[in-house]
Amino acid sequence: MVYQGDASGQQSKQQRAFNKNSRNVMEMLVVEEVEQQFQALPAKTAKYTNPSEVIAYALNRLPALYATSKRGWQRQWHRGKTDLHQQIVTAVRQGIMAVQRDPLRSEGPLSFEEENAALAALQNLKVLLQREDLSWDNLNDVVEQTLLDTLRGRITWRQPGHLDEEIFDWEKHPHYQHG
Repeated sequence: MVYQGDASGQQSKQQRAFNKNSRNVMEMLVVEEVEQQFQALPAKTAKYTNPSEVIAYALNRLPALYATSKRGWQRQWHRGKTDLHQQIVTAVRQGIMAVQRDPLRSEGPLSFEEENAALAALQNLKVLLQREDLSWDNLNDVVEQTLLDTLRGRITWRQPGHLDEEIFDWEKHPHYQHG
């Protein structure tokens, strides 16, 4: 069993060495091309396009060009710049078109908190103003009329649970000052 542990330990070291010592040249070439194409984009398009998504999109459509040495890197770089250049340009262009975000589209799930809060506020106003006919369409007119009626001392307030109407008399209110 010790031998198996050593073998797997050696295998892990080999895997780590591979991960550390190899690089995909295509990643650098695509990043370079994305930067160039983004400079040519209109500001509005660039604002609603995530470069990381464009890079991933393009890399998923291009061959990998891994290298483990400086000489291998140079060869792969040359191959990418010459033989695959047009493919890279096309993949990045397609990526930009594919991942553009619509500014009206929500990034996360839809949220109805504001709409629910607005409906709750309207319902509370219906109760407070005692106007079941209150809607968003007539809100301004109803509030304006209620304020004018209150100013003139003609507003009728009923407390919830009371069947009797209480007439609010502003002149009898403690804060009213005779002028």
